[in-house]
Parts: sequence; C-alpha cells; structure tokens
Amino acid sequence: MKILKLMVENYKKLRAVEITPHGEMVVITGRNGQGKTSVLDSIWAALKNAEHVQAVPIRTGADKARIKLDLGELVVERRFTPKGSTLTVEKADGARYTSPQSILDALLGALTFDPLAFVNQDPREQFDALRKIVPLEVDVDELDSFNKRDFDARTEINRKAKQLRAQAEGISVPSNSPREPIDTKALKDRMAAASKTNADLEAEHGRRRQFTSDAKALLEQAKQDLEEAERLTEQATEREARAEGRRDKAARIQAGVDALPALAEPIDADAIRAKLDAGEGTNRGIEEHNRKRAILGEAEVLEAQSSELTAMMETREIVKDEAIKKAVMPVPGLSFGDGIVTYDGVPFDQAETSAQIRVGVSIAMAMNPKLRVIRIKEGSFLDGDNLALIAEMAREHDYQVWVEKVDTSGKIGVVIEDGRVVAVDGQGVDPITGHPVNTPEAP
Repeated sequence: MKILKLMVENYKKLRAVEITPHGEMVVITGRNGQGKTSVLDSIWAALKNAEHVQAVPIRTGADKARIKLDLGELVVERRFTPKGSTLTVEKADGARYTSPQSILDALLGALTFDPLAFVNQDPREQFDALRKIVPLEVDVDELDSFNKRDFDARTEINRKAKQLRAQAEGISVPSNSPREPIDTKALKDRMAAASKTNADLEAEHGRRRQFTSDAKALLEQAKQDLEEAERLTEQATEREARAEGRRDKAARIQAGVDALPALAEPIDADAIRAKLDAGEGTNRGIEEHNRKRAILGEAEVLEAQSSELTAMMETREIVKDEAIKKAVMPVPGLSFGDGIVTYDGVPFDQAETSAQIRVGVSIAMAMNPKLRVIRIKEGSFLDGDNLALIAEMAREHDYQVWVEKVDTSGKIGVVIEDGRVVAVDGQGVDPITGHPVNTPEAP
C-alpha cells in the first residue's frame, strides 16, 4: 500500500492541505517555517499511536485538528482535540475496524527510518540504528561492556606485570651464587668466641707480664737494700733479712709464673671475618635471587590473569561475530563491525555517497514491506543525481518517497506556504480551494 491522498487540517503549522501524489517521488518544498516538516510528521502522527504524537498537535488558534490518509485498501483518519486523539480505520467499502491501531501496527515497519538521516549519522549512531531494526541473538552492548571492563583490567594487569619484570631485571645476582645460604650465624658465634678467647689470652699475658714486672721490681728493691746494707753497717742484719725475704718471695713468684702452663696461640680472627664477609655477600646474592624469583612469580600470575581475560574477550567476540553472521541484514553486504556499520567489508562512512544513499534507501524499503512509504526530512542536502537515484530505486521497487526540501522558486514539487499548498510542480494552486489557478472551479 501507498498513500493515494493526504488531507490535513490544523495539524502543527498546517491550515488545510490536500495532496494527491503522482509518481514515486512526492517532494514537499517551500521556505523554512512554512509547514513542510508538518506534512511529513502528519503521516507518522496518523499511523502511530498517541505516544508518537507531538505534545501540541493542534495549530495555534485552532481548537481541533484532523489527518486523513487514503491508502487505497484502507482509509485512516485521526482527529485531535485538547483532550486527546481518536482514530478510525475503514476498509475501502466503508466498514470500520474495531481495533484500528492494531490494524495499522501490523502494516507499519520502521517508518521512522529516514535513509538520509541514517547516512548522516556518526558511525556509532548508525550502529545503534541498525541494531534496532536487525535483532541479534545476543546483547552486543553487554558483550562490549564486558570486553571494555576486561580490556581495562588486562591493561592494568599487564602494566603491573611489566613493572615487576623491570624490577626483577634491575636485581643483580652474581653468576656463581649458590642457591643455599651460608650459616653466617655459626660464623658469627665463632667470631664472638674467638674474640673472647683472644681477649682472655691478652688479659692473661698482661697479668703474667705484671707478675714478671713485679718480680723484677722486687729484685731491684733487693739490690738497693743490699747496697744500703753495705753503707749502713748498723742496719745490715735487718736489711739482709729483709732482702732474703724479698728474694725468697720473688723466687716463689717467678717459680709460680714458670710453673703456669704455656699460653695458646691467638686465633686468626681476620680469617674468620673474611669468611663471615664472604658468607654474608653470598647470602645477599641468594636473597636477591629469591626476591627476583618471587617478583617473576608475581609477574607470571598477573600474565596468566591477563591471558584468561584475553581468552574471555576473544570468546565474547566469537559469540558476537556468530550472532552477527546469523543476523538477517536488510541489504546484502551490510554488517556490524566493532561499534560501526560496515558495507562490503569497509566502514560504512567510507563508502561512496551514492552507495550510502542506496543502502539507506534499501534499508528503509526492507523495513516497510507492506506500507511502501519512505520519509526523507533533510532532502535539501540531496543533489539532482542523488534524488534521481532515489527515484530510480523507488520506481524499480514500487515505493513512494516523501521528501522535504527547502526551495524558494515555487516551481518544484508540492509548495507549502503558511500552512497551505500554493503550487504543484510550478502550477499555482488556490490555497483556499486547492484548485489550480486560472482553472474553472469544479461545480
């Protein structure tokens, strides 16, 4: 079905409009703000339920509005009052349907799909628009969200693993370092014992040297006493006795010293210290080796986590790719990429403009197989070649295309001025009666 006639009264900016299309292209033209968009919106308002109707559908100054569409097999009429809207759908013989909206819903596809608007969207908007009309078995957004989360997590894990490996590379381990640490505690104990023994020996040597010194001092004193005895005859006996006593004591002391066991040789503490230093150096190498091994172990754990995340992301991509492969696309060669639409394997926005328009129109046709009507609101951006391309496609596939286009010449298409039709293809029309100018009015 296509629109055979459109009649609109007081809808948005329109006063009274009657359009009887001829051919596959219905071009609505005129200056800005005159009601062109209201013509295309009225088609949608008549066919869809109230939630798609503009908030203020009635023209300012009027108290009611009406839209009537003659589709041949069906006649659709929607009336508006300040309280809401009513819908009637009649068969060609005048019989009315009791559930009119359900009849229209069965006819309607994605009538809102504007092929030119689709072409001019950014890649993500195109992706989202196509997804709305091409159902997939999986939620691509959810899979992409999971992959984005895991990608960020993997990036952070890889960063940490790289830092750990760099940290491990910075640890210098001697090539000949043993893997088992040296018992430096035992060496330290030996070192302490050696120090104590040597200190005790040194003290004993000092004590013995003191004994010998004491004996020498006594002998010297005895000598002095003898000399004094000789000088002092009157004291000789006493001095000799004292001298003998001191000599005997010195002899006993020396005998005691001579009787003491020989002292041991001092322990070589320097050799033990050298071993201790070497052991501690070896142990530091082992500690660095173990620290490096632990850091590398942490890096390996993180790398394993990264690999797991990569595997999950790849699995989701496989699931997404399989769902995309199974999707029934409205146009051959069209597909979903990574957040973009592709055509013949390349991003859609890189395709030729004519190819983009052809694809957009083909999608709109595929989405509206019953009511074969397509709306294009921004037709001013189409040059003559592109309009001809759309007309050719519409003619080939038996579709009707309604195009809104800014034009001030008054010679192209259905010209709207102040909410009324004032000309059709350059032929003036009486805005009140709708009849061609200079043509006798019908009785």
